[in-house]
Amino acid sequence: MKIAIGNDHAGTNYKVSIVTYLESLGHEVVNCGTNSNDSVDYPDFARLVSKKVNDAEVDLGILLCGTGNGVAMTANKYSKVRAGLAWSKEIAAIIKQHNNANILVIPARFTAEAQVLEMVEIYLNTDFEGGRHQRRVDKISC
Repeated sequence: MKIAIGNDHAGTNYKVSIVTYLESLGHEVVNCGTNSNDSVDYPDFARLVSKKVNDAEVDLGILLCGTGNGVAMTANKYSKVRAGLAWSKEIAAIIKQHNNANILVIPARFTAEAQVLEMVEIYLNTDFEGGRHQRRVDKISC
């Protein structure tokens, strides 16, 4: 699977761990984030990932910023993006099962590294349930 990952300064350390984890599973990772802890503007990186997901250049995306809200707001401006903010493994599963999220958003300042890796694992291994959820997902794009 080809996965784009993007982050601002708050998510750099977790991004490194996520990339290592994803590559250990054989996934191709496209790094669209900063590699520094110096302050940057999160929309710049969220746009890079979101465009790749929107244009089907990658299969899925992962975004990290302090609260996750800024990158989620930016990502969800793209018509084919469904970015879901998850702060627990349960929510990581539900955004995929019910919303068919194609970008996992992680609040870096409100999660622990082990928790983040668990959320990524669950997100990747969870399938969209379809059915009644498909009807709802079809109504998301404006």
